[in-house]
Amino acid sequence: MTEAPSAPGATTRGRERSAGELPCYGALDLGTNNCRLLIATPQGAGGFRVVEAYSRIVRLGEGLTQSGKLSEAAMERALAALKVSAEKLRRRRVLRLRAIATQACRMAENGPAFIERVFAETGLRLQIIPPQEEARLSVAGCLNLIDRTTDAALVVDVGGGSTELSWVDLKGAPPSGMPPLRAWLSVPIGVVTLAEQFPEGEMATEAWFREMVETVKAEIGVFRRADGLREVFDADRAHLIGTSGAITSLAGLHLELPRYERSRVDGLWMTRADCEAAADRLLALSAKARAEQPCIGPDRADLVLAGAAILQAVQELWPCSRVRVADRGLREGILLSLMSDRGGRRRRRRRGGGLRQTAAQ
Repeated sequence: MTEAPSAPGATTRGRERSAGELPCYGALDLGTNNCRLLIATPQGAGGFRVVEAYSRIVRLGEGLTQSGKLSEAAMERALAALKVSAEKLRRRRVLRLRAIATQACRMAENGPAFIERVFAETGLRLQIIPPQEEARLSVAGCLNLIDRTTDAALVVDVGGGSTELSWVDLKGAPPSGMPPLRAWLSVPIGVVTLAEQFPEGEMATEAWFREMVETVKAEIGVFRRADGLREVFDADRAHLIGTSGAITSLAGLHLELPRYERSRVDGLWMTRADCEAAADRLLALSAKARAEQPCIGPDRADLVLAGAAILQAVQELWPCSRVRVADRGLREGILLSLMSDRGGRRRRRRRGGGLRQTAAQ
């Protein structure tokens, strides 16, 4: 992992913090649909305590598949959220930050120029990461949700502009730590791009939904590198972990929550039948009725069925009777990586005598 820069205006010397005050670490994820920030302090062995979280739907990738560029309106929305994030990082005096950008900035012709603009206007240095690292960080963020009594897991991270799939081999894997990834795949289809490709019209129909499912299956179905685990999935000795706003929305709908509760959704086990029943309920609702659902809202009303279609496509190709919902992913993986690196730095300082921790730019 590359060295993470400090937050804009943050202090990096322990003596400038209050006595006994734990250092804060930050993870910022600018995706195709959302801008998400997580600030946390280390807690226990390999854990952390969240001190502040922020999320805003910015739709950075809106219209990108048609134009090949980030639009001015989308960039302005993202910059507004990033300025809020930068202020929160300064206020919390974050010691180390890793800020990443994903599919929208990877795809856009003006993605690198936008990254420079972000630095000029906010002081935040965003790093455009490759799909493989995005998949690895998603798995790292979901480690505590993996059922290690099974032989394999498929972690599905449904983003706005892409979907990352990571096949995790658990047979003979150690009881803790990062299990081996047998294969990974990134497909350039996410909830924003799929919804733009298949406009809903006045009313959602089963035929329209089915067309989305088949489109996603066509992208994933040609991938053969995970075939070594096919027997495990066919024997139902594997499970799926789904991480995305669309999947957590499906879980909230399944639970019939009057308002979204992360504590009830994160880690929830659903069956494949539960997921399909939630998608059927959504199909029966108008866009207005979906927007009125407390766990969906107006910002996701036109995207949640695209997310359900992606999930169903994966389940049809890689069937699992059990699905675990993750309200976690990239940001948590980043934080764990930063804090793990911190431990290594402390050990090196004790051996070397006086190595000062710095934040490289």
